[in-house]
Amino acid sequence: MFYYIIALVVILLDQVTKWLIVKRMALGDSIQVIENFLYITSHRNRGAAWGILQGQMWFFYIVTVIVIIGIIYYIQTAVKGKWLLGISLGLMLGGAIGNFIDRVYRKEVVDFINTYIFGYNFPIFNIADSALVIGVGLLMVQMIQEERQMKEQSNGKNGTHSS
Repeated sequence: MFYYIIALVVILLDQVTKWLIVKRMALGDSIQVIENFLYITSHRNRGAAWGILQGQMWFFYIVTVIVIIGIIYYIQTAVKGKWLLGISLGLMLGGAIGNFIDRVYRKEVVDFINTYIFGYNFPIFNIADSALVIGVGLLMVQMIQEERQMKEQSNGKNGTHSS
């Protein structure tokens, strides 16, 4: 249940921030937060990351529903005793649903976090995107930890483990 609460918090933060951007900023408006680093910029995206697959809404609907079902399945079956996996899946679930809501109701995704990292104007993103990226990062950490544990167990069983 805790992992679904994480997803719900992500969805709420994502949708509230997007609503504020839509209601209080015109498309293209930008507010400087930290000069040459962070801006709040009202932007819309009809595709995926970096604007790829523009206008392919049915593709996104189908893929997102499959992803959401898969994440829920893994939360229900695979997270017992694996809190990091559960947190990563909760973040990914919230992020996927947050952007799905935009695609269904707005026919585009509201983006607003605009960063310049080492002079590079990084593509504008939102809370849902952030949750997805952090979730995938935590999933990678979980996978690396599991791989290490499997190697340690394998080495111990083969008698090659040194004390």
